[in-house]
Amino acid sequence: MKPWSKQKGSSKEPRKRDPRKLSDVLPQLMARRGYNRLLSEENYTELWEEIAGHLSEHSRPGQIRRGVLEIIASNSAVVQELTFQKRQLTKAISERMPDQKIRDLRFVVGSVR
Repeated sequence: MKPWSKQKGSSKEPRKRDPRKLSDVLPQLMARRGYNRLLSEENYTELWEEIAGHLSEHSRPGQIRRGVLEIIASNSAVVQELTFQKRQLTKAISERMPDQKIRDLRFVVGSVR
């Protein structure tokens, strides 16, 4: 043994430089780089267009925080109309994407496009 090298323990845990399966590494990389969030946002945009109908032209999904999906609307009249339909919209989203566990919608006025 060389005096300047450290000897690792006999642990069976893989070192960082040991080869690993791509199927083990890819999910970690996607999460670290934020790709999962981008894919999720794209899915919500498509779903929103489907369930919101003509109101999707004046609104879009935003961020998800603690099970609450933010919906950005172009003006307060759209927010009011969405508020009237909130229960149906929330139910439709949670039924079509149950793994995201959306329990509520929050409407805000902002830039839609």
